[in-house]
Amino acid sequence: MRSKTISNPTSRTRINGDIRHPEVRVISADGAQLGIMSSRDAQLMARDAGLDLVEISPNANPPVVKIIDWGKFQYQKMKEQARAKKNAKSSELKQIRLGLKIGENDLNIKVRKTLELLEDGDRVKIMIVFRGREMAHKEIGTELMNRIIEKLGADVIVDGKAQMSGRNLTFMVRHK
Repeated sequence: MRSKTISNPTSRTRINGDIRHPEVRVISADGAQLGIMSSRDAQLMARDAGLDLVEISPNANPPVVKIIDWGKFQYQKMKEQARAKKNAKSSELKQIRLGLKIGENDLNIKVRKTLELLEDGDRVKIMIVFRGREMAHKEIGTELMNRIIEKLGADVIVDGKAQMSGRNLTFMVRHK
């Protein structure tokens, strides 16, 4: 049992002797409501059970406290946060590059790979690269872009409009 304030990165949690409210609403270790009682009585009850009295909701009237094992509670909370972080999938930006003279089969493979990335929840930046004298025929790049968008299907949204940056025509796609 501790009697100091435990510093939590998100908030300050008071336990045991730091709870200074005259009356508190007490919840037992098994989750049963024990009712409203004095802080002192709640602390004695927690001490008798060999557990800690932890302030759960300090802004309630009266404040809510719970009788729990503080170390075990912290450990479980840390494990839960690690599990949530592991399962969280952040949307990444992936990139597909292709040339202006790409063959039909190669284009189908690039489209299939783009669809796989979109299924995983990623956004995809498609870059059509112009080489040499191809810069004189930007309309061919626009036609290729339209073919790609058509092959991707109706489940795909094009973000913004295509932009020429240097020798590249780029556009972004994401899943609906």
